[in-house]
Amino acid sequence: MNVVDAAPKLFQVSVQPSGREFEAKEDETLLQAGIRQGIALPYGCKDGACGTCKCKKLSGTVVHGTHQEKALSQAEEAQGYVLTCCAHPQSDVVLESRQVTEIGAYPIKKFPTRVNTLTPVSDDVMVLQLQMPANDTFAYHAGQYIEILLRDGARRSYSMANAPHTGPGVELHIRHMPGGKFTDHVFGAMKAKEILRAEGPYGSFFLREDSDKPIILLGSGTGFAPLKALMEHMAHTKIERPTTLYWGGRRPSDLYMDSWVQEFVKTTPHMRYVPVVSDAQPSDQWAGRTGFVHLAVLKDYPDLSKHQVYACGAPIMVDSARADFCASAKLPDHEFFADSFTSEADKAHA
Repeated sequence: MNVVDAAPKLFQVSVQPSGREFEAKEDETLLQAGIRQGIALPYGCKDGACGTCKCKKLSGTVVHGTHQEKALSQAEEAQGYVLTCCAHPQSDVVLESRQVTEIGAYPIKKFPTRVNTLTPVSDDVMVLQLQMPANDTFAYHAGQYIEILLRDGARRSYSMANAPHTGPGVELHIRHMPGGKFTDHVFGAMKAKEILRAEGPYGSFFLREDSDKPIILLGSGTGFAPLKALMEHMAHTKIERPTTLYWGGRRPSDLYMDSWVQEFVKTTPHMRYVPVVSDAQPSDQWAGRTGFVHLAVLKDYPDLSKHQVYACGAPIMVDSARADFCASAKLPDHEFFADSFTSEADKAHA
């Protein structure tokens, strides 16, 4: 007698206050189910490391897979919060997520891509221009990312640094992580015309265009990449909401496209640029703002209650900005959009 495995149970997931609904199997995460059905829930790393997908569970039961304590603490879980990227439903579930959008997700696809150029823009940042397959439309929102698929099955995530209208190629800003499986190759043996395999687009970091609120763009290091794409998109689509870019680095050289930004804002009257350096040396002859970049925002904007913030970069910067902006500057939590650049080392601490 043949034994047939029972099909995984299917549960209903609804998201408030939007009322959007989708189905989720017990053997998939809530986020996987949402992505599969074009529901744009917020997310970042998909590995339980960044906390971007955290939201309140209003009812139902889930079981969490492995995740980092900083992404979801035991106290938060006891209060009903879940990480949709590693929460498996055990019943029908109702979530509260004000960042779920009505914008349909673009289809996620795997594709080959050719390295057109490699351009070092600092000692540890390389700009890759990738050529997309001929006759293949790759649609994405400015601010989203792709995953590079390595031969051993590992994946590396990189934000696209150019807006879609500048395509059909894709621009990546890659920081060298010594010992990194992929970045050692980029800064070592990689040559033009090399073929990579990629998958995307991923991520919920893109401009919410149903608002007219002023915008703070906050980046550290290569967190500038998706912000650059947002800036290009806003200029192209003639979105003229007052916007200020704060870009932080340890040394002036970390602001590896400073001259590009300076030229861009000259032709974009509604945009301002504030570069911030935290560890300038006398030899740098730095005369600009100093300190932590998110504190520069707080100094200039002690009241963010009527703003939107788009933050991207190191997890410690993103986490500090979220906490301080929402607590002391009255920024509504649902108006803070983030892409936390978790490294493989970060994920390994889950």
